[in-house]
Amino acid sequence: MKNNKGFTLIELIMVTIILGILAAVAVPRYMGAVSNSEAAAEAATVAALQSAVESYANQKYLETGRYSYPSNPFNYIEVDGYDDTGGTADKEDGEWAISGESGRVLVSHQRRDDNVYSWSYDSSDLTDLDGDDRGANVGLAPENPNSAYSVTNAVRTGSTSDTGSGTGF
Repeated sequence: MKNNKGFTLIELIMVTIILGILAAVAVPRYMGAVSNSEAAAEAATVAALQSAVESYANQKYLETGRYSYPSNPFNYIEVDGYDDTGGTADKEDGEWAISGESGRVLVSHQRRDDNVYSWSYDSSDLTDLDGDDRGANVGLAPENPNSAYSVTNAVRTGSTSDTGSGTGF
């Protein structure tokens, strides 16, 4: 009597091919969904930073009669992954940092795919109005600029796999 338990080689090869095709379709879609969700989380964090900076400016106006922006917007809101050590090397995935001298700085975020995205922020007085010492909020142009101002808004400034100029931190 012949025992026919098990699968033939052709059946196993067909199952392997079908699984390979499914993986080839599913993995890129999954990675795209992860990237989109990280971009949405970045947008929410930047909006929270913008709101915190405007709240600070309004509070300063009530206290002193002059609008002004804080030198570091991260001091007024809790952001997961914010590195306040000021170091520029060996950033972790998902980490936020602020770099630059007083006044114009870059707020940067390293995504989990090792790309670094940045937003401009300027706490110095960029307006000609009396009582308004505001600069440029995170990723936004100044409201009443006294000169031309270039804005950095979610611009890819580097990658840890890039060579040459660095990672943008």
